[in-house]
Amino acid sequence: MDNHNNNLQVLDHIFKPSAIAVIGASATPGKWGYLMIQRLILSGYSGKIYPVNPNQNEILGFSCHKSILDIAGPIDLAVITTPAEAVPGHLRDCARRGIKGAVIITAGFAETGDEGARLEDELRSIAIDTGIRFVGPNCMGLWSAAGKVNLCFSRPVNAGPVSFISQSGTFGVAIAQVASQKGYGLRIFVSIGNQTDLDVSDYFDYLASDDETKVVTVYLEGLKAGRRFFESARNMVKKKPVVLYKGGRTKEGARATMSHTASIAGSDRVFDGMCRQAGIIQVQEAFHLFEIAEALVGSPIPRGNRVAILGSGGQGVVGTDACASLGLQLPELDPHTASEISGLLPGHAPLAKNPVDFAGSRRTALQEAEIIEKLLKLDYIDGVISNVPVSPQIWDPTLKIDLGESMPFPKSVQEAIEGARMYASLPVRYGKPVICLRFSRLEQDIMEDILKEGGIPIYDTPEQCARAMAALVQYGRVLF
Repeated sequence: MDNHNNNLQVLDHIFKPSAIAVIGASATPGKWGYLMIQRLILSGYSGKIYPVNPNQNEILGFSCHKSILDIAGPIDLAVITTPAEAVPGHLRDCARRGIKGAVIITAGFAETGDEGARLEDELRSIAIDTGIRFVGPNCMGLWSAAGKVNLCFSRPVNAGPVSFISQSGTFGVAIAQVASQKGYGLRIFVSIGNQTDLDVSDYFDYLASDDETKVVTVYLEGLKAGRRFFESARNMVKKKPVVLYKGGRTKEGARATMSHTASIAGSDRVFDGMCRQAGIIQVQEAFHLFEIAEALVGSPIPRGNRVAILGSGGQGVVGTDACASLGLQLPELDPHTASEISGLLPGHAPLAKNPVDFAGSRRTALQEAEIIEKLLKLDYIDGVISNVPVSPQIWDPTLKIDLGESMPFPKSVQEAIEGARMYASLPVRYGKPVICLRFSRLEQDIMEDILKEGGIPIYDTPEQCARAMAALVQYGRVLF
């Protein structure tokens, strides 16, 4: 790929535009040219919007322009939704107009055959000759918290510290919206499509310098330039973690990528080796991307792979199996520590080992926090997996607790809150991660709220906890 403009701050025109023109704007609900304007309005975009359509006078309250060349004011970003054969001409006009960035939604390029490939080559040449940078073609657009720009989501998503680069549009949008429903927050989402101009490496380079992006997640089908991908990824990983899911691993899946985004899937062995060398964390299921990112956003990075588990019976067994299968070690506790922790367990619990079994009888949040603190103090333990402390809202589901209120709580509630706050302070105090399990979530649980304020991730299964801890350990190997 031609690296024709190394100043990637030009991407600010794409992700933080102050004025957007929609070429191929439509007054027909449901059409791409209509959705682009409608979504900008719904996302609260505060910049100027210029619909371009020679056959319309007004769309969604905005005056239409016959051509991009007829617009007087400055424009940062053009969004192109016209048929494929018209796109090169529009891109040339954008460059002539001085527009720095474009998003080409239109499909019908290299993924469709020789004629589409010829059109795509023409787009690439225009970008090289003029310096305009563009996303796509054959993409679903983007979402940017910084610019309040939404070209892709039908429902609002949460702003947050995770950026998501997806080679698939519809699938990527679906993953991002499910992630948002689960409470994860996005900084940037970009559907990269055929990567004719800007490719995944360009987005890496841009996001590496974005202070608000703490973790980068990627859905990728194929590469255009393997060496550059490796170098960009390695540079990125030194600053922030990258979590990646690779599509097209089977012969049939690789064939599908060619008709989807015109990508050559390549050798899995070579790709996996490149990811290991670069320090990229790979996941085996697409929806694991955000699950792993949650731990990486707020947890201290461990210096080793030695884990302690606090749980009950089978939970400890399942968690131990999950950790061991991922290369995590569970050292047995020394006799002194085992005795101290046993004194904090119910009388019928077995002697504390690792995992520590509280034998089905949970004690107070303060006692649980004390146990975890004793584990974190050990120089042979690098992280802890435990439960969310018992919530007073389990004892009394009618309790509505607002920490902002000054009203006094019952003593048992005050103690639970104190325990949760101590618990939440431990990762930062000891520089070691704590990952929590909650089998059955309450509609509103003050304990979870307090732990999340402390950056402690909470998962639904022991396997999820183990995967998250293993990812933290893997990133620790990169940093240390």
